[in-house]
Amino acid sequence: MRLTRPKLAAAGAVAVLGLALTGCGGGSGDDHASAHDGTDAVPVAATGSLEHLASEAGCKPNMQTDADTIRQAICKTSDGKYVLATFATDRGQAEWLSGAKDYGGYYLVGRKWVAVGEEKVVAALQDSLGGALEEGSAHMNPGGSHNSSGHSS
Repeated sequence: MRLTRPKLAAAGAVAVLGLALTGCGGGSGDDHASAHDGTDAVPVAATGSLEHLASEAGCKPNMQTDADTIRQAICKTSDGKYVLATFATDRGQAEWLSGAKDYGGYYLVGRKWVAVGEEKVVAALQDSLGGALEEGSAHMNPGGSHNSSGHSS
């Protein structure tokens, strides 16, 4: 559908901003996602508006995008900066995540919201917002990242 083009443009802008905050997706080998070993596929997560989620996380959001399909703000905590984005639909969130994860980085994912930042920042947010910690896949894309593990000899 042609209606998805504004979503994709907004997704690209958020993904680029996420890339800037995450430093090209490099990270340590720690696996914080294992903190939720329950049988649920997605841990219980906070819900609500961008302002409500920011409040739960102790952030006064600096709004960057306020559109019908996506809203995003930059938040700062003592752990660092992150982007908090909310989506009008589950499908919009899924499409955004699909494209954004190609840039690497770390994503805390809840229902119709995502927080993007460095691993330690989004892992700390998990205490107040819940959600599932996911890692992007920039290290899997040849030729585009700062990681040197892309060649096999």
